[in-house]
Amino acid sequence: MTNGYRLCDVVLDETIGRSTPDVEHERAVAIFDLIEENFFEPSGHAGGPYRLNLSLIDSKLVFVITTEAGVGVATHILSLTPFRRIVKDYFLICESYYEAIRSSTPSQIEAIDMGRRGIHNEGSQTLMDRLSGKIKLDFDTARRLFTLVCVLYWRG
Repeated sequence: MTNGYRLCDVVLDETIGRSTPDVEHERAVAIFDLIEENFFEPSGHAGGPYRLNLSLIDSKLVFVITTEAGVGVATHILSLTPFRRIVKDYFLICESYYEAIRSSTPSQIEAIDMGRRGIHNEGSQTLMDRLSGKIKLDFDTARRLFTLVCVLYWRG
């Protein structure tokens, strides 16, 4: 994985309002982790690093990719339809997880967290599949991006 094929900055559409503290925390952690370690290779481009702006427009997920210097690389627009069920399930299990953290036993929390990770993995794989031929990602990068997709979806 070449160092140039990476994200150096990720921005979420600021026109979408703030959300709950739990969701905002997930967003901040995902962006931090994503910037720290990622593999991001837009097809047909010689190398970055890259800046990514993520937004929702007309119920579509929009990836605007530029170089670190701000030169346009690509814009990809994805339908959210393949993500709807996964995101809905993920939100439901996250609510259960946050509730469990406050009042459940460690074994109950662990069981819910395993389910949460499974749904998150499914969403990450769906994102990789939808970006196939457009952007190459490793699985950890896809996981962090899926978290950001969920945050956008939640606030949108």
